[in-house]
Amino acid sequence: MELPFLLASDINGNIFELPPYRMTGMSLDTPVLPDAEALIELPYGSNLYMLPGRIPVGYDPEKKSFVEIQEYRGNPVFPVAAFMAPAYMQVLRTAYRTPESAPPLPLFAYTACGWKEEHFYSCGIRIDRDIRQDLALFDLDDIRKRAMKLRRRYSHNRLILHLIDNCVLRYGCPAARNFVLSRWECPAPTSPYCNARCIGCISKQPCESGMCASQDRIGFVPDVTDIVELAMHHLNAAPLPVISFGQGCEGEPLLTGDVIEGSIREIRKKTGCGIININTNGSRPDVVERLLNAGLDSIRVSLSSAQDEFYRRYHRPQGYSFGDVIESLRLVRKFGKWVSVNYFIFPGFTDHVSEITALEKLVNDVPINMIQTRNLNIDPDIYMGETGCRELGHESIGLLPWITHIKTTFPWIKFGYFNPPREEMKTIHFR
Repeated sequence: MELPFLLASDINGNIFELPPYRMTGMSLDTPVLPDAEALIELPYGSNLYMLPGRIPVGYDPEKKSFVEIQEYRGNPVFPVAAFMAPAYMQVLRTAYRTPESAPPLPLFAYTACGWKEEHFYSCGIRIDRDIRQDLALFDLDDIRKRAMKLRRRYSHNRLILHLIDNCVLRYGCPAARNFVLSRWECPAPTSPYCNARCIGCISKQPCESGMCASQDRIGFVPDVTDIVELAMHHLNAAPLPVISFGQGCEGEPLLTGDVIEGSIREIRKKTGCGIININTNGSRPDVVERLLNAGLDSIRVSLSSAQDEFYRRYHRPQGYSFGDVIESLRLVRKFGKWVSVNYFIFPGFTDHVSEITALEKLVNDVPINMIQTRNLNIDPDIYMGETGCRELGHESIGLLPWITHIKTTFPWIKFGYFNPPREEMKTIHFR
């Protein structure tokens, strides 16, 4: 197919196409042409970003080569990238060259995009058909009204007030909005602390990193009474309900294991409905086992890599090992509960033969139920520089063939984006 035109921006953020140049993607740090099946119209709710200080790379169909475009009509131009809506997976990141003087990029994912026949296109796929965070389904006026009503009803509950004032009204968090709407998955942040120093942490960044956290981290540990009240409100009202500890707006929930354990026990005394899930780094298997004994239903463990070396370079664990993470996964399967991996996607690394081999080894060791793909939100140059993954060389198979390969090798694994409800878990047969 004829590829969409390359997009660029002027210094003021005005976006336009640059014919005859065509859109180009990046695999690691090498420009490549997108495959037709990886091109979709830019999903509703996505954003477009101008990348300052960088030089766009496009494809010249006449010269049949990749070219840098520094000016258009005598004015400097900059690359444009898409930040795709929830439930979509990046296949290629946008292509550009980064001079040494370029500032760090904020903590977003930068997907290749273009313009064709009056439509924006992005290089990605919908990885989950679940509509729970489709932005077209959120009526913001209704959300605000419901939030104010809940705020009055639960004015004594510090956690609920945090979700309403900070998550719903300040940041527009889709998960917190769904709590207000009494549907699907509800967040339950608990931890101001963390025992990892992830390069791309979206809730806390050291001053010397040059990057700003995307949101403030929760500043208190809620008590059991507030957590249980939040959970019971949601479990009693929502269809397909999930309560999830461990959110992007907090540290590591296993560090508040006592509070979470007490909360799960109280919730399960009152109801067996819904799924109680924890999103975690899996660093403390002993705490995971306590939570399982209390009634935890599922776990989602975040992994930037299935390789110990690259895992450590990104997550920079403090007082735990990659082996502890694997042990947590193994424990959950031993209890017969649902195991998901929150797998950070970086084109050219995730689909590199060495990473594929490591993921296969992990799944053969612990037959996980689900891979939730998450576009890695970080300046790509910082990620490649800090982890050293660009030194691996270009032995990548492409992210669409990667999905096909994993599905073929491990046919029981579900690919998706969201923590599934109990009703969905029952329909999936797994090893």
